[in-house]
Amino acid sequence: MQAIDPGFFSLTHEPLTLQATEARLTRIYDAARKGLKGDALAFAAGMKPSDYRRLAQMDPLVELAEQKGAADGEHAMASVLYDAAEQGDAKAALDHLKHTRGWVAKQQINVDIEQRISVTDALERAQQRVIEGMYVVQNDAIPAEAEGAPTPTGSLTTGLERQADDCATTNTSAP
Repeated sequence: MQAIDPGFFSLTHEPLTLQATEARLTRIYDAARKGLKGDALAFAAGMKPSDYRRLAQMDPLVELAEQKGAADGEHAMASVLYDAAEQGDAKAALDHLKHTRGWVAKQQINVDIEQRISVTDALERAQQRVIEGMYVVQNDAIPAEAEGAPTPTGSLTTGLERQADDCATTNTSAP
């Protein structure tokens, strides 16, 4: 049998000590100031996400550093946007209004119709045209091969055209 290497048992194990040191809090602050959150913030601060969460539970200064960094970053960007708007940049001014004041550009269109349309009147007029025979199906538009089709296709003429045809016939028969 082979002997087990005695160096294997003499490994030194140093447990990870999580402390909110000044350097660690500064890295958390810097990452939060740049807009990072969650796991990205933990990795940017040089920590594993699980270690970051554990450290945040142990020390309230971690959460304070994150909040302060986020607030300072937002303030810096708001200042840049505000300064650009003050110097006449219209897009920056609109963005500032949208994001800080909740302003929204008007996007609705008002349509004014002077004449009202009554559905019941339109239906009554249509029914009168049908009853009075104000339209005529002209069979001259039917192709020769479609004569045996059950529903003929043709063009409709309006009542005005029919009246014009009637007037033309009465005028030609006068002496």
